[in-house]
Amino acid sequence: MIMTKSFVMMLSLIGVMFSGCSAEQNKYVEKTAFSPPIGVCTSMKNSHKLKAAGFAYIEEKVGRLLMPQKSEEEFEKKYAEFRKSALPVEACNSFIPRSLKSVGPDAAHDKILAYVETAFRRAKKIGVKRIVFGSGGSRGIPKGFDRAKAKAQFVELLKKMGPVAGKYDVIVCIEPLNRKECNFINSVGEGAQIARLVDHPNIKLLADMYHMAREDEPAAEIVKAGALLYHCHVAENEQRGYPGKNREDLTGYLAALKQIGYRGRISIECRWKKFDSEIPAALAYMNEQIEAVNKRR
Repeated sequence: MIMTKSFVMMLSLIGVMFSGCSAEQNKYVEKTAFSPPIGVCTSMKNSHKLKAAGFAYIEEKVGRLLMPQKSEEEFEKKYAEFRKSALPVEACNSFIPRSLKSVGPDAAHDKILAYVETAFRRAKKIGVKRIVFGSGGSRGIPKGFDRAKAKAQFVELLKKMGPVAGKYDVIVCIEPLNRKECNFINSVGEGAQIARLVDHPNIKLLADMYHMAREDEPAAEIVKAGALLYHCHVAENEQRGYPGKNREDLTGYLAALKQIGYRGRISIECRWKKFDSEIPAALAYMNEQIEAVNKRR
């Protein structure tokens, strides 16, 4: 009983200490806790290797795991495989197929919404919370098509998609792509503008450090996006190598994430050459870069 009272008194003292902190002090305490889970964009077949290396999760492909264009029977077989995964699948990318256009004269919103209904329902069953909307083949603006009209089409699509995502507890993350991969939404700033126009809690934003580097986009855009950011990708700029391959400095982007109190995940999305030996090196380098950011004052 004496120990119990002492423990209660200790907790009360801690509470008083933190309640007496200024807002700025509390903000500093929050910032020092920057420790995002690190995952890899790959097949769940690699889950045992990734778990052994120390990764937290896998980011799969929508078509490969959720299979929105396949039957329920085929999906159930895939679900049985998923249950053997050594790591959770917390995100999926490669969202909308090229054949389903998000913008342009052939925009197929009704078909896309039917597709996402299946995708999100299956995502909820598996436990996937993040769906990455890169899909440059779907959202690319056709040559000669009015950009303002394409933007309005995309916003309209996302406004319809948001409630479907909400029904299944999924967050759709708009992914800005560099201009060599897509001609629409090429910066975090542009993606943030789209997300604000949509204005739905289940439509958020992704920051990809590789695409940002390709576009010479400063880390300050992460700070401007703030709470809109829900997910991140990372790779080195040179040859889209794994983090640490060329020891490119990622601390500017990571420090910006820390500054906004980011509590999401970071998925390595890169070109692997020797997967088994490179994955532990990539994780070690990410941890090194995160530690460097946390040591800053």
